[in-house]
Amino acid sequence: MKAIVQDTYGSPDVLRFADVDTPRPTGDQVLVRVHAAALNARDWHVLRGDPYIARPSADLGWRRPNDRIRGTDLAGTVEAVGPEVTRFQPGDEVYGDAAGAFAEYVCAPEHRIERKPANLTFEQAAAIPLAGQTALIGIRDVAKLQPGQEILINGASGGVGTFAVQLAKAYGANVTGVCSWRNLELVRSAGADELIDYTTTDFSRSDSRYDVVLDLVGNRSLRDLRRVLAPGGLLVLSGGGIFTGGSFFGPMGLMIRGALLSPFVGRRIVRLTVQPGSKHLETLREYAETGKVLPIIDRTYPLAATADAMRYLEGEHARAKVVITV
Repeated sequence: MKAIVQDTYGSPDVLRFADVDTPRPTGDQVLVRVHAAALNARDWHVLRGDPYIARPSADLGWRRPNDRIRGTDLAGTVEAVGPEVTRFQPGDEVYGDAAGAFAEYVCAPEHRIERKPANLTFEQAAAIPLAGQTALIGIRDVAKLQPGQEILINGASGGVGTFAVQLAKAYGANVTGVCSWRNLELVRSAGADELIDYTTTDFSRSDSRYDVVLDLVGNRSLRDLRRVLAPGGLLVLSGGGIFTGGSFFGPMGLMIRGALLSPFVGRRIVRLTVQPGSKHLETLREYAETGKVLPIIDRTYPLAATADAMRYLEGEHARAKVVITV
């Protein structure tokens, strides 16, 4: 089968469109014929091996990624199942995440996939898994957002941001989205009540105060972010954006400082951690099928042009999601 392979860290030039063996499902694995996959900031960090502090980890090794085939978010059709699989059978249309999604076939653990939203294309469904689950966990489980609360989302036009805006509105909050001028209408269309163009306005100098600040960029100081919190407010840190590379801490630096500071300040600071699973995907499927939350796609690229898609993502020009068609 064809796949996007990475044998060393570096620029998108290190990605190769190559022939590899087709995997076979064992245990609770499901073999999925991939129809579409999606890029995330996470893919860039694995491509660059950045930040250095994350080496080694489940994804990164000292000199090369632990998994040769890139990508995680996917949507496709079940081709075969392992002997322990109980929820799926060949022919089922599914979406979810699994290591090695930038390929014609991938083996996904049963608990990491769910039935595809019936009203979405494979490309739309592939745009949901990581970004959608990150937003869902941040808005519902961590912030526990309530109707009428005020939330500011820094990075509202990104993959996670566009889902976070929609979910915050679905939970009845008043949403302020921070993005550049070129993305104002995009964020407005996602449901934001107020918009801040960061190229002309410093939101940290505003008189407005928010019950929740969701930071998805990691480009502001803790002081700036805390300044706009209402008394008893919550700062949620999930800054996994694209940086210049070659950093030791990267976005983790802000999260580490937040964790150290949190016990000593009156305003709570929480690092958003995500454990993907079918339960979250089931919720997102229901939201998609009822129209509450729908993916927004910026561009699509064929599998063979994944390196070009990564260059586009790396240049920070991407809005919402970039999707690979297989």
